Amino acid sequence: MANGFFSKERITVGGDYNRWVIPPAALAVHLSIGQVYAFSVFNEPLSRIIGVTEQAPQDWSLATLGWIFSISILVLGLTAFIGGAWLEKVGPRTTMFAAACSFGGGFLVSALGVVTHQLWLLYFGYGVLGGIGLGLAYVSPVSALIKWFPDRRGMATGMAIMGFGGGALIGAPLAVALMNFFSSQNSVGVAPTFVVMGLIYFASMTLGALTIRVPSADWKPAGWEPPAASEQSGMIATNDVHINTALKTPQFWLLWAVLCLNVTAGIGVLGQAAVMIQETFGGAITAAAAAGFVSLLSIFNMLGRFLWSTASDYIGRKNTYLIFFGLGALLYVSVPIVGSSIGSLFLFVAAFCIILTMYGGGFSTIPAYLADIFGTRYVGGIHGRLLTAWSAAGILGPVLVNYIREAQINSGVEPANAYNITMFIMAGLLVVGLICNSLVKPVDPKYHMDSEEEEQRETVSSSTSGRTAEA
Repeated sequence: MANGFFSKERITVGGDYNRWVIPPAALAVHLSIGQVYAFSVFNEPLSRIIGVTEQAPQDWSLATLGWIFSISILVLGLTAFIGGAWLEKVGPRTTMFAAACSFGGGFLVSALGVVTHQLWLLYFGYGVLGGIGLGLAYVSPVSALIKWFPDRRGMATGMAIMGFGGGALIGAPLAVALMNFFSSQNSVGVAPTFVVMGLIYFASMTLGALTIRVPSADWKPAGWEPPAASEQSGMIATNDVHINTALKTPQFWLLWAVLCLNVTAGIGVLGQAAVMIQETFGGAITAAAAAGFVSLLSIFNMLGRFLWSTASDYIGRKNTYLIFFGLGALLYVSVPIVGSSIGSLFLFVAAFCIILTMYGGGFSTIPAYLADIFGTRYVGGIHGRLLTAWSAAGILGPVLVNYIREAQINSGVEPANAYNITMFIMAGLLVVGLICNSLVKPVDPKYHMDSEEEEQRETVSSSTSGRTAEA
């Protein structure tokens, strides 16, 4: 039905609706899918499914298990690219519920893979189905929030995407506690843990889907007026650009590079943080202390998502990324000096904590940046397509950190100095990002949708919905 329970029309509201109901709905979804950052807690137990107390010859290796996370991030980006247009068509409730089914179902399929000891089921379950859920769930609430908070776009997206960064803080201890509860002499407890977590996340995401609403086209916050052209400095669009047209603009690809380079610099470090701090400071850092370092970085990653995106409402998105790339490059250059040369643990940790705030801030600021450049109408779909930059960075960052380190050690470099070249390369990537960001300008008016084109698209959309309902 065109106006069925999950339809976009059913959840469109206006008037004096309380928009502050929307951020908790978005947070319920992003806190759930943020569990992906904690998936590594399953890797070691998964490598002992048969041996239980120690790895048996028939058990999976950590290297093969590592692909589960990589597949899920890759599928996230591809799904967001494809699903963004669908989101704008059917609305966030349908998309978020589909995400809940896919993400929760991915855990259940993975549990079956553990029980039958079929690795491909984990690749398909958490990697493919889970990745589809991640992609749909990531863009859906962000699109709604930007429309509800035109006056505070950065803060609104920061509230949701902060949940994605903080999801691991819930997911990791929850997974460990459940595995301990279900473990026995004959089981490491992963399969029932997958089942319970799949059901929990399905319920949380479904609650968010049922709560979400979108504002009517003529809605705006009470007392708020769009900023005048002189206040905008040309960087806040008053016209919309269609999803397909956005890909034809240089602005889209410049922002694609901006996100990719910012994420590449941070994600490689985040994935190798525990090993990096232990090797840089030798035997001075215990495994427990290294784990604490990873948790600290996760906290700063989460805080940065809210603080930097909120700050961007006041200093502008372009200036925010200017800080990310300029300050980030200086910090990466300083890491070898404060780490292996000076040996200052405090400065080493402080540098990476600041870097991780900007890594997280890059994710939460980019949707508002896109809305400023392309307008709010199709920002969900455009954001979804831009997230392929994340997929590329998810491969590029870890490869740079891991393979350069391995090459350095094989050539005789001490482990404490094995990351120096990588840090300089990361700084160079951020300088390239700085250049790309500086080239971002307002979209040429020839790409803007005019009122006649918008009316035609609305007519086609309504006609399509009507035929779907009749079918």
